[in-house]
Amino acid sequence: MLEVLYSDRSIAVIVKPVGLLSEDGAAGESVCPLIRETLGVSEVYPVHRLDRAVGGVMVYALTKKAAAALSAAIAENKLQKVYLAAVHGAPEPREGEYTDLLFKDARKNKSYVVTRERKGVKRASLAYETLDSADGLSLVRITLHTGRSHQIRVQFSSRKMPLVGDGKYGAVDHAKEIALFSHVLTFAHPESGSEMHFSALPSGGVWESFVNLH
Repeated sequence: MLEVLYSDRSIAVIVKPVGLLSEDGAAGESVCPLIRETLGVSEVYPVHRLDRAVGGVMVYALTKKAAAALSAAIAENKLQKVYLAAVHGAPEPREGEYTDLLFKDARKNKSYVVTRERKGVKRASLAYETLDSADGLSLVRITLHTGRSHQIRVQFSSRKMPLVGDGKYGAVDHAKEIALFSHVLTFAHPESGSEMHFSALPSGGVWESFVNLH
């Protein structure tokens, strides 16, 4: 069953389940048909994305006008995203910022930290805060300043702190999902301009290791 945090004629804010595509696809593979069925709408417009293996809060436009407004807000960095991640090791210092140059290899669908600018390289920046530690793992809250492909996963992995379950970026554990969750989404409503703020928490699996999950 799909968890709907908010909906009106313009937008829907949902908690995307792990294992579903965030963009359109066949029924059973994408969350979009599930949104249509749950809300009884015919059109759903994805304006941002989460990897299939990642769950959490997402906003979808239900009209072309709302899609254009939200896409513009994202391009202007006016949609704030906060994530929770469980990483191997411990960030030092416990809070700070990471800034890197990232290059995405489209054939491998994998991003890399590189040392110089060239075609296809983009700057990536985030802020982090360590909330808890347990059994050699750390619970980290992350605020994205940019939205690059696999940004959180590669920036932490490049510092020898891969996300739990993220074998693509160096984790050697056998978790069933990547320990990354879209925790908070803040944006202006595409019609009224009112500030919208939504949050959700992950549960089960490695998340149960942490006391200070909030």
